[in-house]
Amino acid sequence: MMSRAEPPQPPAAHAGHLPWVKLRSASATANIFKRMIGETDPKARPGDLVAVYDKIGAPYGVALYNPKSLITLRLLTRELAGFDAEDFFTKRIARAVELRRSLLKLDAATDAYRVVYDQGDGLPGLVVDRYGDFIVLEFYSLAMFRQAERLERLLALHYPGAKFIRRASDHTLSMEGFRLDPQSRAVARVQEHGVLFEADLSGGHKTGFFCDQRDNRLAAAGFAEGRRVLDVCSYTGGFGLYAAKLGQAREVTAVELDPAACALIRKNAQLNGVKIETVCVDAFPYLRQMGANHQTYGLVVLDPYKMIASREGYQLGRQKYVDLNRLALAVVEEGGILVTASCSGMLGWEEFQQTLRTAAGSARKRVEIFRKSGAGPDHPIAVDHPEGEYLKVLWCRVF
Repeated sequence: MMSRAEPPQPPAAHAGHLPWVKLRSASATANIFKRMIGETDPKARPGDLVAVYDKIGAPYGVALYNPKSLITLRLLTRELAGFDAEDFFTKRIARAVELRRSLLKLDAATDAYRVVYDQGDGLPGLVVDRYGDFIVLEFYSLAMFRQAERLERLLALHYPGAKFIRRASDHTLSMEGFRLDPQSRAVARVQEHGVLFEADLSGGHKTGFFCDQRDNRLAAAGFAEGRRVLDVCSYTGGFGLYAAKLGQAREVTAVELDPAACALIRKNAQLNGVKIETVCVDAFPYLRQMGANHQTYGLVVLDPYKMIASREGYQLGRQKYVDLNRLALAVVEEGGILVTASCSGMLGWEEFQQTLRTAAGSARKRVEIFRKSGAGPDHPIAVDHPEGEYLKVLWCRVF
């Protein structure tokens, strides 16, 4: 007769109320994958906060737990002794708000900024953006989603009267195994450096607006004066609106495929009292046509959607970056400026620059890179999570 297997035993050091997980191997980052997991407390359930121990049973930290996810553990802290969830989240939220308000003083420039940036603020699986009186929480983790009420209560201490919206992508909902209740449409009116925007917080891309490009929008406006400006993949008109209102551009054309976003570009242009030609079309054929028509612009901005979403799609996405930049280079006037961006985290700085080099050779253009930039400082990067540096922007002069 076969004997019944003994249930996993907790590490000798384990104490407290949290379920435990013992590692097979450690991770160099805050993400711990399935293959690194050893034994697990039978009481641990998807979405729990768990006490983590290394392979010899020494305390390792506290993590978000979901055995259904490829990232089984998302490490919150290495301080396990005396861990108190309320105290932990209270301090992490306060620390994140302090960076934006006290150190960066963002409230003086805008009422739209990132309040919590995932692992950059020590809250993996969570992004929080402020849009005026609205606070949007986007979840990437079941366990963090289960903290939603606590998070909203703590955020309300810093933003009294805020209205909260919860979001998650279909991919996250499927991979992490939770659902969101339907929410009514929410539109916020916000300002950056005096430029006004309306943002669809319940149905737009990401959390409804791209706060990460705020500083780059302002910098690009400095090159717009007297120039024809082409804002490609414009979304709700960010770069184009800055160029028209702050940059005194001679004319601005915004190219965007999404009809709802195009409608917002027109609305935002009206809000700011500026004229922007809005073209609702795919960027690739549009740029080909402009090149064939020998149209040129003094400032061209490329801010495409994430064209590399998975390792399987890397080569195809990389080629799209080459093709888009080649087409854009053909419509930059002699001595004009190209500002080209990638938000694909899998495409590193060196590879992104290589795509531009390939595009320049194909377009028979000389390209001088005079600046590199990324997301604004409200997107801090944890040193053990370099993937957080997803946004890359190259500033070029073209001949």
